[in-house]
Amino acid sequence: MSSNLEIQRICEWCNKLFIARTTTTRYCSHSCNSKAYKNAKREERKKQFEVTAIGYQTMQEIEQVSEKYETIKNKDFLTVSETAFLLSVGRTTIYRYLHSGTLSSFQTNGKTFIRRDDIDALFDNSEQYKACPSKDRKPITDLYTVSEIKEKFNVTDSWIFKIAKENNIPKTLSRGKSYFSKKHIDRYFESRIDQRTLEVDSWYSVEEIQEKYNLSRAAIYSFVSENNIPRKKEGRYVLYSQPHFDLAKGFVKPEYYSVEEAMQKYDLTRDALYHYLTYHNIPKIKEGRYIKISKPELDKLFEIQIT
Repeated sequence: MSSNLEIQRICEWCNKLFIARTTTTRYCSHSCNSKAYKNAKREERKKQFEVTAIGYQTMQEIEQVSEKYETIKNKDFLTVSETAFLLSVGRTTIYRYLHSGTLSSFQTNGKTFIRRDDIDALFDNSEQYKACPSKDRKPITDLYTVSEIKEKFNVTDSWIFKIAKENNIPKTLSRGKSYFSKKHIDRYFESRIDQRTLEVDSWYSVEEIQEKYNLSRAAIYSFVSENNIPRKKEGRYVLYSQPHFDLAKGFVKPEYYSVEEAMQKYDLTRDALYHYLTYHNIPKIKEGRYIKISKPELDKLFEIQIT
């Protein structure tokens, strides 16, 4: 039920004046309410951390710890909880020591006891502490400027910063200019290159496909996805391989191998053939129960490997 009340209040988060509809409203918007709630949680966690870091805060707690220590310090056999208290670790850690054989124990009636001498022996027979050698990372000195990336890969400024953030590409700032690791940038773009695009010399824009085949944009995107048409990006625009698109639409008469013909010609098992088809994105179609494989693409693949 809506309220007819109109109460002027000051938001406890942003200090802006607003009209409240109830007497308990403290914030001017849901956004301020959320920010205040998150800040309160942060302060609560911070306070808990400070308490843990400082240690026991009251004399009563100190006395309780002292009493517990006095109780167990002369015991020859300790429970798992007492052992964990003595070593200042969790019970899970003690059980891990027991399972690995680092500590010995005696079990009876569902209880586990650990001999105090065995705990002391851990330190009597311990080896000298060896610090882990530090791994000195070599500084990254081979860098691209934003302009160099734009020119080489034909992308926009915003795209560069977007992929750098999403892929954790090392970046540095010098005199107000951003520089990116050359090795990481090259590796990212190499991983996105469809090797088939290197041999395509004619491309369709979306508008050209619409004009030639009278297709909607949605139909084009669906078709190129279903038929695995090679694509490349130039600036803001995506281009599609003209020969592959025409072949998939039946504009060019396709040539195909049957699976048995391809296996026989290149002396392959069925599993090996399907591996090549998947790994190298070789176009194929299904006619009834049978798979037909693009003859030019498969021939091209094995000609490259032979040479």
